[in-house]
Parts: sequence; C-alpha cells; structure tokens
Amino acid sequence: MEVGGLFWSLTYVFIIIRGFKDKTFGMPFIALCANIAWETIFSFVYPHLPPQIYIDYAWFSLDCIIVFQFLRYGISEFRFSRPKFYLLFIAMAVAAGYAIYYTSYASDDWQGAYAAFGQNLVMSVLFIRMIFKRNSLKGQSFYIALFKMLGSGIISIAYYLYQPISHQTIVLPACYVSIAACDIIYTIIVYSKYKEQKISCFRSF
Repeated sequence: MEVGGLFWSLTYVFIIIRGFKDKTFGMPFIALCANIAWETIFSFVYPHLPPQIYIDYAWFSLDCIIVFQFLRYGISEFRFSRPKFYLLFIAMAVAAGYAIYYTSYASDDWQGAYAAFGQNLVMSVLFIRMIFKRNSLKGQSFYIALFKMLGSGIISIAYYLYQPISHQTIVLPACYVSIAACDIIYTIIVYSKYKEQKISCFRSF
C-alpha cells in the first residue's frame, strides 16, 4: 500500500504543478473537501499507525497547497462573492468531515477504508465531469491521470488481498472495480485531448 501511497503523492504533486502553471485548481471541489477532511481526521484525530501515518502527513501537506490553489483561483468558476466562496468551502469541508466520521462510526471502520474508497469513487467520477465541463486540459495532465490510476489500483489490490474488511461486504470490492473503470476512462479521455492538440502527453506536466 505504501507504493500506492507514493503514486497518490505524485498525483498531488502534478496537480500542484499544473495548477500553478494554468492558474487554476486541479482537483474537483467536492473531492477536495472530502480529501482534506479525511486527511485531517486520520492524521490528527484518529491517527493511523506507521508507516501509513507518514503518508497521511504527506497527503495532508500537499492537499493544503491544493486547497490554497482552489481558494486562490477557483472563484472564477463559481458565481459567488469571495467571502461566500470561502464560506462555501468551509461548510462543505465540515460537512464532508462529519460524513466521514459518521461512516467510520457506523461501520466501526477507524482505518477510514469505507470513507476513503467511497470518496475516491466520487473523485474519479468528478474528474471525468471536470474535463468535459472545461473541455480542455486546464488544470489536468496525463501524469495526473496516470498516477491517480496507478495509486488507486495498487491500493485497491492491496486492500483486497491483505485487508479482511474487503471481504465483509460487497461494498469495497464494488468500489475497487468502479474506481478502476472510471480511472481508465479518464486516462483515455485525457490522452485523447493530447492527441487532438497534437501534444506529447509525456512532455507536458
């Protein structure tokens, strides 16, 4: 799972690079709120054991930069005044945090697996929605799509093979398959955008 965590960290790094380059945010709004809430809870409130806790710290630190990019550049895509825009983000992050806490409490899952894979699936769907909504590669790149797909895929396989919680219900295996399908679709769409623009996807971050 540490390898999958590394690929996700790289995903965040490339989101940050692309975000500053394009002066935009590269993670969908709801997904970002859920991400920062999950990382806050499982880094500081119900911290994981090593080595996962160190990965959580890295994710939290990188996501703080992505949050900054969203608050700095994201208002251009929302019809709100800046104060209302900030309040919207705070309200959504708090709501996501409550949903993650309730999910963990209801399922007695203080590793956050149900919440993590559930929000990962939502994120995968929202990345597809984002590229269609923008109809461009703004804030996105092939490396983001590739490392997200690899990170989620490796973690899903590791959980299925080594974590008993994966076999308690059909919920997590269904998430694994759905996430993989969405990530493959997203990667293909991103690649096709590069082909349309006649740009090498391996030279653009």
